[in-house]
Amino acid sequence: MREIEVNVMSEWEKLIPKPRSGFLRVKCLKCGNEQIVYSHAVNRVNCNVCGAELAEASGGKAIIKGEIVAAFE
Repeated sequence: MREIEVNVMSEWEKLIPKPRSGFLRVKCLKCGNEQIVYSHAVNRVNCNVCGAELAEASGGKAIIKGEIVAAFE
């Protein structure tokens, strides 16, 4: 019975794709502040502490200008 459930779950995973975007924890290169940024940001994202640019919109995936510390699913 367990094997049937596993096969059903894999079928659902094939039918429903996972998103390619997500949230990233980015560390500012100037002040070291960590901030959460969307990976496909549409607007320019600045650091809340020093105002340095962390992410720049590019029409798809954002160009991350800081250090990526972690990625959230």
